[in-house]
Amino acid sequence: MKTEHLILKAFRQPHSIDSLHLAEWDMLIRQARQGDLLPSLYSLLDQHGMLDHVPLQPREHLLWSWIAAERHAQAVRWEVRLIREALANLDMPVILLKGAAYVLAGLPSAQGRIFSDIDILVPKISLNEVEAALMLHGWEIMHHDAYDQRYYRTWMHELPPMRHIKRETVIDVHHALVPETAPIRPDPVKLMKAAYPINEAGDLMVLAPADMVLHSAVHLFHDGELDNGLRDLIDIHRLLCHFGDEPSFWSELAPRAVELELSRPLFYALRYAKLLLHTPIPPEVMTAAEVGRPNRLLLSLMDRLFARALVPDHPSCADRFTSAAKKILYIRANWLRMPPLLLARHLFHKAFISPKPE
Repeated sequence: MKTEHLILKAFRQPHSIDSLHLAEWDMLIRQARQGDLLPSLYSLLDQHGMLDHVPLQPREHLLWSWIAAERHAQAVRWEVRLIREALANLDMPVILLKGAAYVLAGLPSAQGRIFSDIDILVPKISLNEVEAALMLHGWEIMHHDAYDQRYYRTWMHELPPMRHIKRETVIDVHHALVPETAPIRPDPVKLMKAAYPINEAGDLMVLAPADMVLHSAVHLFHDGELDNGLRDLIDIHRLLCHFGDEPSFWSELAPRAVELELSRPLFYALRYAKLLLHTPIPPEVMTAAEVGRPNRLLLSLMDRLFARALVPDHPSCADRFTSAAKKILYIRANWLRMPPLLLARHLFHKAFISPKPE
């Protein structure tokens, strides 16, 4: 077994760990930790009854990571409760996104999932009220530079990140899934209308199943945040496996992507989930997603780029082209974020004008 494939094979075939010797376990633990996947690996092996097959030394690493992940999930639930209290007088539900949504909705994607901030979605018209309410309860804007403020408030799909002055927890307040300047524009009103409550009061909500998958897809394959690319692809894998138990989910997924202008991110999400993680996706769904397929030359290039970017940032997972692949995908993400002239102005300002941290 090639060491660079250990992390992928472990998630594709959990029973394959029986054949690992200690040196391979050492490499697998390092790859999983670098990919922010150690507690997720524990959860996977536990589900398949394989923990007793893990040697003592790596099992201790896995166990301690799981304990930390459980405490993290507890802290997330508490933080969401405080966010709800802060926004209680606004007469609007809190729509959770990504990691916090997985945790509060009790989804399989939450098992062992570690994340640094809590993301919520609110109507754009309510941004000022939401920001004021959060500030009254101890959150403050993290970016004070005038240009950064304008950048977020004029062009982006979210407020500047807000950090609590005592707990130092971070919240990202979104009003859309992609920047205002992006060529694709999934309608946030449609997303909010389809969201469903996860508590009795009805003031805590998450996106509908298809929309949750599409948001994960656009976050990974459009935003270009690939530091934890494999972790985010495993999120998509788990969401597809979980929601796929309902036949209506598969029939709704591709049409919903067309409706929200997210056919290309969905195509990439399904393609690489199937290629890298062997996600069971019905053939008719793969066919329906072909509407988002790029041309042959571009797809060949993207296959080579994402094959290198969607693995942990560990030397054992890299080759001589990995660094270049990640740089190209970073440039691509910025290109997708805003028109060329605006992008050039923005990069020039950040490189030569914006104040630099000491």
